[in-house]
Amino acid sequence: MEGNKTKPRVILVFGAPCSGKTTFACNFAKKYSLAYYDLAAIKDDNKFSHDDIMTILELLSRTKQNLIIEGCLDTESARSEVRSVFYNAGYEPALVWIQTDVSTIRNRMKFKFKSVAKAKEEYNSAVDALEAPSDNEHPIILSGKHTFETQNKHVISGLADFKTNDRKR
Repeated sequence: MEGNKTKPRVILVFGAPCSGKTTFACNFAKKYSLAYYDLAAIKDDNKFSHDDIMTILELLSRTKQNLIIEGCLDTESARSEVRSVFYNAGYEPALVWIQTDVSTIRNRMKFKFKSVAKAKEEYNSAVDALEAPSDNEHPIILSGKHTFETQNKHVISGLADFKTNDRKR
C-alpha cells in the first residue's frame, strides 16, 4: 500500500449487508497481500463473545502487519473501540464505508437468502443495528456498485491523504 512507510495500517470496512464489503475487502487484501479478517464470521463460527473478539484484535495489533478487517463495526462505539486498539498499538486505522442503494441491497439479499421474507428480516435487523459514520470518523466512502479498480483508486488516494490527527480516534 502506498502513502505510509512508517506505521502499519488497518483498514476497517463497514456498511449495510450485501453492500459489497466482503467483495471489496477480499479483493483489496489479495491485491496488496494483506491479512483479511471477517470479525462477524469469526464470532459466529466460533460462538465468541465480544471480549474474545477484542482479545483477537489485541493479538492482531501486535503483529504490526497491514490488515483489512470487516464485521462487528456496525456502531460508532464499536468502530471507535476497534480503532483505539490499533491506534494504541501504533497503527493508523482507516475506515472504509461501503454504500449501496437500498434496491440493490434488497436484490442481492433476495439472491443470497433465496427468500424474500428471510431477506427482508435480515435487512431490517441489520439496518436497525447499523449506524452511519459520524462527521468525526472521517471514513473513505465507496460505492458498492463501482468496479474494484475504481474503489481501489479511491482508497489508495484516501490513504495517501490520510492525516493521523484527523482520523486517529
